[in-house]
Amino acid sequence: MAAETKKEIGLEIAHVLFIDIVGYSKLLIDEQRDYLHTLNEIVRETDSFCAAEAAGKLTRLPTGDGMALVFATTPDAPVSCALQVSKALRSHPEIQVRMGIHSGPVSGITDVNDRSNIAGAGINLAQRVMDCGDAGHILLSKHVADDLEQYRQWRSHLHDLGECEVKHDVRVHVVNLYTDELGNQAVPEKFKSVGRTVSAPKPQARPNHLIAAGVIVAALVIGGFLLWQQKKPKTSAAAAAIPEKSIAVLPFVDMSQGHDQEYFCDGISEELLGALAQVEGLRVVARTSSFAFKGKSAEVNEIAQKLNVGTVLEGSLRRAGDKIRITAQLINGSTGFHLWSETYERDVKDVFAVQDEITRAIVDALKIKLAVAPAIPTAQNPESHDLYLQGLYFANRSDEQSLRKALGLFEQAIEKGPSSSRAWAGVARVWVFLADEYVKPLDAYPQAKIAAAKAIALDERNAEAHCWFGVAISVLDWDVQGYEREVKRALEIDPNSQPAHQNAAALLIMKGDYARAAAEGEKAMQLDPLSPNAIVWAVWPYAMLGRLDDVLAATKRLHELDPNFALASAALPYTYFRLKRYDEAVAGYLKAQEMTHKPLAGLGVTYAKMGRKEDARRVLNQVLEKARASYFPGSWVAEVYTALGENDEAFHWLERAFTEHDANLLNLLQFPAFRPLYPDPRFVDLVRRLHLDPATTSKEEDGR
Repeated sequence: MAAETKKEIGLEIAHVLFIDIVGYSKLLIDEQRDYLHTLNEIVRETDSFCAAEAAGKLTRLPTGDGMALVFATTPDAPVSCALQVSKALRSHPEIQVRMGIHSGPVSGITDVNDRSNIAGAGINLAQRVMDCGDAGHILLSKHVADDLEQYRQWRSHLHDLGECEVKHDVRVHVVNLYTDELGNQAVPEKFKSVGRTVSAPKPQARPNHLIAAGVIVAALVIGGFLLWQQKKPKTSAAAAAIPEKSIAVLPFVDMSQGHDQEYFCDGISEELLGALAQVEGLRVVARTSSFAFKGKSAEVNEIAQKLNVGTVLEGSLRRAGDKIRITAQLINGSTGFHLWSETYERDVKDVFAVQDEITRAIVDALKIKLAVAPAIPTAQNPESHDLYLQGLYFANRSDEQSLRKALGLFEQAIEKGPSSSRAWAGVARVWVFLADEYVKPLDAYPQAKIAAAKAIALDERNAEAHCWFGVAISVLDWDVQGYEREVKRALEIDPNSQPAHQNAAALLIMKGDYARAAAEGEKAMQLDPLSPNAIVWAVWPYAMLGRLDDVLAATKRLHELDPNFALASAALPYTYFRLKRYDEAVAGYLKAQEMTHKPLAGLGVTYAKMGRKEDARRVLNQVLEKARASYFPGSWVAEVYTALGENDEAFHWLERAFTEHDANLLNLLQFPAFRPLYPDPRFVDLVRRLHLDPATTSKEEDGR
């Protein structure tokens, strides 16, 4: 053979799929030739993993009665290929095959015509595994099954069969892989003949067909139930409604020896999510919802259905010192088949280049035309980047201790890399989250403003920095127009930004445009359907519109997601108040107080409206006691005083709120509990100093 027709391959470890036509020796010669030709055509034509010869990712080895496929990609590549071959063979019921998969050492020389002398333990053991099965079986060595356990989409499809005796008294531990439609669920005859006990399927294995039928009927009956905000039947029509160009980025799995790189895995996932969110025409689910499945054994199709996406990106990361190994795979949410997969071995300092490659590969796989290249942060000081990722890990929590830890890490990242716009934005974000709840407004918002301004100066296209800067100036400078300008810019930069849509909803509430605020809140929910915080920005406009059914559905969903989430606990009683259902409002406020452990001004206002002055006074005393003990919004105290007709005291607390920069004053005109104060020149002057538009005054009776 001429030298130019050969190429050396040296695969230290390869992933082998052995395919054997069952009953081949009993076929006529013409049938053998036709069956082999059909099988070869199927392997060539099925999805990317089985047609990767041109890319140098796969070598085909004819075996007489079938073939062996040697993959140099990821351990799940031959599994995906096996399932795709099984699916294609449905159209050729006359061809019965069995398959075996193993990962092991392989080496040799192959030529361009697929004639090869590749050999090694990987080839031999894959054949032994296959020999343990019958027609339709896809069997894996225990080694391969253990690798697949790291990928959540495979876990419920793996069924341990135990050891199988093959040639020369050798035993191999075998696992059966099948889905509802593909593979063979029956125990192979080799196991039955020796009276072996087969391990019970894992708890998450599928139900029997009767149960499955019941589930389908139930799904059709309750098909109108919404994920949160819109009706979505669990039928084929629902599947058709899933946007084709949509994706959820799951947190990468930490495969490092010390399992101490969770923050790095989360950070890589979040940065990929951010880069993809800027791709025009691609809907990207926000972090909270994507990360809700972290550590859970949910199927990919279940995740895709719950998040209403067409594709899911998942992967793993192994880090050893300054070296990283990242494996990523893009999966079709309906079929579970892989659209693309790749493994990268790089230095930590090259992580940004890897993110860029993954982003572009996904864009290519989804056949999206890029008008503008996705924004990938330029390479930063590796130590600064590592500190930033650690800070991001803690910033995604809500308790004060975690937020302050995140703040310290972001500040350390800035010390190592002062030009990191993302680290500056992280500082701004934490100060905004600390404000009001844990820190007085004037102790937090100035820090947020400075950090956000610095982030924007370093990178004007940092969408979240614009959001945090807008929040800060709206409270510090009472600059609502500036806030609106910043949110608009954030949406221009990143239309998929959930924080931007949340802040757009907040702005529209300030203007009294509750219908559009609800629409923006719904967009935030679509981008992050499993985020309680996202639901808040729809539930409050619903409450202000008196849309009781929507409030009930949203608060129920909030409770399902997080029973202790208190931010919207007053929305339901507030709605009852607007509907003049005062007894139900009181019951709701009392329940909300149990959750928040804080007195609620709305309860006092409701009591006053009902003529229960003593009860209103009791709530006022609780509010005053709380205000003396720690920071408490002065506007809330003023509401109860106004409801009791004590206007001078109300103005005293409103002025205190103004001095303390109580953010609630931005909604002063949206809570007509203050209507008795409208004619007073002091109120007119306060509205002027807040730069609010009197035309946005709510016309509804109110309580909070």
